[in-house]
Amino acid sequence: MKKVLLVQPSLEPVGGGTAVAVWIIEALKKEHAISVLTWAPFEIEPINNFYGTSLSASDFKVYWIPKVLRRLADLNQHTRGMIRIFLLMHRCKRMRNNYDVIISASGQADFGRRGIQYIHFPWFYTLYRKLNPPQGLSRRRALWNAMRYRCRPWRLISGFSFERMKTNLTLVNSDWTGSRVTDSYGIGTTTVYPPVPGNFPSIPWWQRENGFVCIGRISPEKRLGRVITILSSVRSQGQDIHLHLVGNPCNGPDGGHYYEEIRQRVKENASWVYLHENLPREELVRLVSTHKYGIHRMVDEHFGIAIAEMVRGGCVVFVPRSGGQMEIVGQEDRLLYETNEEAIAKILRIMRNPREQHRLRRYLNSRKELFSTERFMLQMQEIVREF
Repeated sequence: MKKVLLVQPSLEPVGGGTAVAVWIIEALKKEHAISVLTWAPFEIEPINNFYGTSLSASDFKVYWIPKVLRRLADLNQHTRGMIRIFLLMHRCKRMRNNYDVIISASGQADFGRRGIQYIHFPWFYTLYRKLNPPQGLSRRRALWNAMRYRCRPWRLISGFSFERMKTNLTLVNSDWTGSRVTDSYGIGTTTVYPPVPGNFPSIPWWQRENGFVCIGRISPEKRLGRVITILSSVRSQGQDIHLHLVGNPCNGPDGGHYYEEIRQRVKENASWVYLHENLPREELVRLVSTHKYGIHRMVDEHFGIAIAEMVRGGCVVFVPRSGGQMEIVGQEDRLLYETNEEAIAKILRIMRNPREQHRLRRYLNSRKELFSTERFMLQMQEIVREF
């Protein structure tokens, strides 16, 4: 039995990063002694309800940052996410000698020693370039950038080292992300697809509703307005379809404005577009399993758990030709698009051709287990055993 420390900024039930973290705990809890270092106290029941885990307080120990430091760090709304990560890294370094394995499920990490990091996207690359400037940048400018990085308070507190970070065993959520990490830091990666929880009932195609599901937070990068535009054009060409938008508002600077914009679009198309907020897990599973199609519009999605959910639920899903989301649908060209016009044409082609529907359903069905919680747990168990 190994002593394992999981370092995770938040275990609040939202997003794919937290899904990876809680299913790592689920995978390792019987075989190892687990501790969790996180930002603040959390409740286990909402996690189990949202992600389908079976965690209990006895499965792991919990450590968190003192309340006074949390309040100080959160005073700066623009950098609080980064400050949280680096304060956790600082605390982790003080605890590192008590554990056999240290894991981060939230990206690039410096534990003070070699560990396992699961990277969703190389967000720290901009900082890394300040220490490793491109050719052609003046020596004075390069020195200034490096000094600005080295003297930042969070850098001084955490002692974050990219060289130590690069020695970690690096897991990624898709081959696409892996190529970005390799290009950024020059390190190798191993793809472990995130877990998609839920037992989706197998409902025959002819019993499903002739409509679309789109899942994702209500924020500008998800391009939900364009989804409505695409499917409105499909309807105008004789297809009697409807759309279910499933998601919650984003807390970002543009989140409130975009949320109101989408609510207005839904209101204008109330006869066929429905918005679902704070949807319980069981209702999400029911909605996906009873509809024929899914659609996504975000460009360069790093993976896209929502897409994998729709595939596991038996939907034929259309996604942009970019990012890790292409891997979920197996790079199938009939389901990939770049422009709204291409999406409209491909959706109409499939909807008008029952044989194509059957072929795509069989193909996507063969990919379901790639994203199962069982596969994810087996992979993580083997990785930790061999580390």
